[in-house]
Amino acid sequence: MEEKQKKMMILGASALQVPAIKEAKELGYQIILVDYDENAVGFALADVKLVVSTLDQDEVYRQALIYRPDVVMTSTSDGPVRTAAYVNEKLGKRPDLSYENALCATIKSKMRDRLKECGVPIPEYYAAADYEAFSEAVDKLEGDCIVKPADNAGSRGVVHMDYKVHQGEQLEYETLARKESAERMAAYYRAIYHYSRGNARNGTVMVEEYMHGPEVSVEIMVIEGEPHILTITDKFITPPPYFVELAHCEPSRLDEETQERIRKVAVQAVRAIGIENAPAHVEIKVTEDGPKIVELAARLGGDFITSRLVPLSTGIDMVGASVLLATGEVPDLTPKWKRGAAIHFISVSNEPSGGEADIWRVPREPEAPQLAEGMLASVSNEPSGGEADIWRVPREPEAPQLAEGMLASVSNEPGGGEAGICRAPRVSEAPQLAEGMLASVDSRPGGEDSETASSGQQAAAQAGVITRITVPDALYGLEGVEEIILYKKPGDRVKGTRSSNDRLGHVITTGETPEQAMELGKRVMAQICVEIGKPSE
Repeated sequence: MEEKQKKMMILGASALQVPAIKEAKELGYQIILVDYDENAVGFALADVKLVVSTLDQDEVYRQALIYRPDVVMTSTSDGPVRTAAYVNEKLGKRPDLSYENALCATIKSKMRDRLKECGVPIPEYYAAADYEAFSEAVDKLEGDCIVKPADNAGSRGVVHMDYKVHQGEQLEYETLARKESAERMAAYYRAIYHYSRGNARNGTVMVEEYMHGPEVSVEIMVIEGEPHILTITDKFITPPPYFVELAHCEPSRLDEETQERIRKVAVQAVRAIGIENAPAHVEIKVTEDGPKIVELAARLGGDFITSRLVPLSTGIDMVGASVLLATGEVPDLTPKWKRGAAIHFISVSNEPSGGEADIWRVPREPEAPQLAEGMLASVSNEPSGGEADIWRVPREPEAPQLAEGMLASVSNEPGGGEAGICRAPRVSEAPQLAEGMLASVDSRPGGEDSETASSGQQAAAQAGVITRITVPDALYGLEGVEEIILYKKPGDRVKGTRSSNDRLGHVITTGETPEQAMELGKRVMAQICVEIGKPSE
């Protein structure tokens, strides 16, 4: 009798899920794909296409009863982790992650409570179900805190709130933070609260201590409750108020003692959440008090970390290992080599502040043209048509090396044959952040404060419509350039970089060392031109 083909239900059909879908097909499974988006790219690989929200647990379970999959899993999405656990538990399948533990892995308030109970190092935190609780929590943290939805991902709704006076003086454009106006301060509170709550599926907003220090993620496979750490990834993010990841590099370049402390905290966290047989992606800040958990996910890391960087840097097929593990097999996690791999994301504000990088600072008149220490591009604040300042980005070999991890300007269009330019709209023309949210910057390890820029000049700059994206053909053939992909096209609207959905594309590079991979990525980014025009009314 012919053996019946096994079925796998995969929750999510986006581009980041495609590697897992392909791995499952190679194992011979019939693929049942679930996604609310009928145009999701993964559906092209499906044997059965179900246009159903991956967050609708009861409907996904109903479909599972119809199609009787042997395996139910997700790959890189947080919300479906709960649904997969719910369905697996209802179907009586083995406990990759219990439903109760899945809630702790995906709802930040429950995650913080569980980690605190288990003694895992975390920041001070409060879960606010309404505005009054939010306001009280902010006051307890003295107005310097991270505000984020308790139930979302991809940096959506995450913002740094800071009404403190910077270096003893009021910033020129931070009008909403002036203490003499209680009404304006209340408006600032409300703007932050409603921005974050608008992204919270369950209506709860987290208010957390703002942690200073470099950030990493730890890529882990958990087999029968035992965490196996594969690598540590350095992260580079936009400056506050938003925290969007703009670059990743592995293996980490932190010293070995620090990495060992990171590993210990990551293992503590995974065990506290109760992951049994699944991948884990643990984000950690290295503070003056030691490593502390930012967040934990009982899934593969996104941003192509686990699908591309891990195999490029270690030779371990982490996506394939996760699919095998979901089927009950024990994957091979033996490293095959140790090389450097990096990804840089193209965005309308390529200003990472994580790790060791300094940040770009837009000088304020009459202070201009003073530069923040470590800023390596020269600046001329000469008006262009009365609308904007000009940033001059010297081309190689004229340009000095960028600071470690710093990304290139998004607009390197030739200017007189020797430099690119990038429009930095003046405050009067720049769109306002959510009713005047403020921006401050901290990019140095150990909590040292670097220079700051106002929200009007920096964080909200470059909103408009993409008029042109240029990637020189020669870049695709460079040794070590693994991939250059654009997500956006001319005509698409952009609004700055507030979440991962706002990024325009990515560049993946490799090298013998992580430093080489990062340096190549920066050189490639410096030659990619993105022009932003004003939207037509």
